[in-house]
Amino acid sequence: MKSIIYLGMDVHKESYTICCYDMDSDNVKYKQTMLSDYRNILKYVERIRVGYGKDNDVVCGYEAGCLGYSLYHKLTAHGINCVILAPSTMGLTDARHIKTDKRDAAAIARCLAFRSYSEVYVPTKQDEAVKEYIRMRDAHKDTLKRVKKQILSYVLRLGFKFDCKSYWTIKHMTWLKSLEMDKLFRETLDEYLLTYEQLTDKIERLDQRIEELALEEEYREKVSKL
Repeated sequence: MKSIIYLGMDVHKESYTICCYDMDSDNVKYKQTMLSDYRNILKYVERIRVGYGKDNDVVCGYEAGCLGYSLYHKLTAHGINCVILAPSTMGLTDARHIKTDKRDAAAIARCLAFRSYSEVYVPTKQDEAVKEYIRMRDAHKDTLKRVKKQILSYVLRLGFKFDCKSYWTIKHMTWLKSLEMDKLFRETLDEYLLTYEQLTDKIERLDQRIEELALEEEYREKVSKL
């Protein structure tokens, strides 16, 4: 009779601890710690399939953590059904025992078997691309903040003070561009302002692109809820 084999994995940067939960006997079997190479998991799965039968399905899982989605992608690319568990949703952990890698792996295996967890959403390639685009935009935004601070500190060091409270308005920019100072000082300020304007234009363009991405079918509904 075809059944499902549940493999719990406690994963770390240097090692994986894996085990198999047998629902018929309510026992955790074949506990093993291995070097953190996904190919070791593939070999483990093959050995388990030999013992339980090649036709049985395998479901493995690990808690969301330092490895992110990398192990998930490697295993699924080799036909292994893998899930990432949200740690706060796991309902079969036992707080009475001292945590060890083997006990954590066993708890994950039981959670898989009894479906007492919520699965972490795994981003698609498009999701990852959008995330990197937004991260790039945020990096330019941070650079713009630094440039603004540099400009304000620069003119203050030269003895100039803007009387109004609102900075980076048309009035403020007109004031900055009209300041009279020696040639090299003026040249320095103009370079600062040029960088400011280039970054401002770029961020505006990037924001427009992000708005376009937000209107795409896969994001439109979720963005509208936000």
